Amino acid sequence: MTKQRTKADFTGQSIYVGLDVHVKSWSVSIHVGEIEHKTFNQPPDANVLSKYLHRNFPGAEYSCVYEAGYCGFGAYRDLNALGINCIVVNPIDVPTTNKERKNRRDLVDARKLARALRNHELIPIYVPGHGPESDRGFVRGRKDTIVKRTRVKNQIKGYLRYFSIRTPDELVRANWSAKYIEWLSNLNFEFQSARDRLDTMLHELRSYNEQLTIQNQQLKRLSSEEKYKGDVELLRTVPGIGRTAAMVLLTEIVDIHRFKGCDQLASFAGLVPDQQSSGDTEGAPQLTRRRNPHLRGVLIECAWIAIRQDPALTLAYQKLTKGMKPQRAIIRVARKLLNRIRYVLMHQEPYVIGVVQ
Repeated sequence: MTKQRTKADFTGQSIYVGLDVHVKSWSVSIHVGEIEHKTFNQPPDANVLSKYLHRNFPGAEYSCVYEAGYCGFGAYRDLNALGINCIVVNPIDVPTTNKERKNRRDLVDARKLARALRNHELIPIYVPGHGPESDRGFVRGRKDTIVKRTRVKNQIKGYLRYFSIRTPDELVRANWSAKYIEWLSNLNFEFQSARDRLDTMLHELRSYNEQLTIQNQQLKRLSSEEKYKGDVELLRTVPGIGRTAAMVLLTEIVDIHRFKGCDQLASFAGLVPDQQSSGDTEGAPQLTRRRNPHLRGVLIECAWIAIRQDPALTLAYQKLTKGMKPQRAIIRVARKLLNRIRYVLMHQEPYVIGVVQ
């Protein structure tokens, strides 16, 4: 007589999965209630994990978490498409014991994530859609090109100093102009190898210049698309904000309505103080290290321009610099500028200089 095996039914139960995501493998830790079912490695494939969960825990509700990193949001989208409720978290928000901090291993990290998910201790980060993520990647890529070009320029300047070559007086104010680059191209060196090295750097510089020309055209075209055009025009009414800055703001913020208020938006940008204290000792307030570096950087750049264009911000900056250094004062101005940006986007109204918003 053949015995029939009773199929387990996990209907109504919750299965918690912690993932440590890597290119070649995933470390997986599965918890059922208070019990750790299994911790193992598997291929980096959402389908493999889905089949395992459905085979061993049919009918259950599956929840999954992994830390944000270089792997992006592909696993998040694949897992949610397969019916596994997946979230992505900031690594520094995951509760970690001292033992886990000193014993960093993939399986330990996966187990830690599953435990925190089970205990409802995690706050998910915002995951943009495919389109906004692609647009954000393009805008950040343009910034990367600028950084690389600046690096090459600094290398050339250092190279000239190394050989004690002074820039002619008539070209001092014309750095990186066509005439300046032509002068660099015609410099004479005692050895050909030295000339060749400079030519290599100049070739790299021209390459980045060409890339930026193309990227600027692409950025202008992207900003003219229907999804950005209206908001770009609104943001450009705010003093200090041009087309490029507007596109950085829009692609980093994505949806202004996801922030409950000015304070939450400022926290996301990293324009809030962070103070450490112990007992009777209190440290001086410092700007928080938690930030969106792309957003905070462009806001500070725009604030330096805005204090020359908006009388209200000019006055605010002058008052602030009476009691603090300009570098600290401009942070306060950037916060005020961010409030104006939020108002314009929330109310879909252009900014009017002289009207407090």
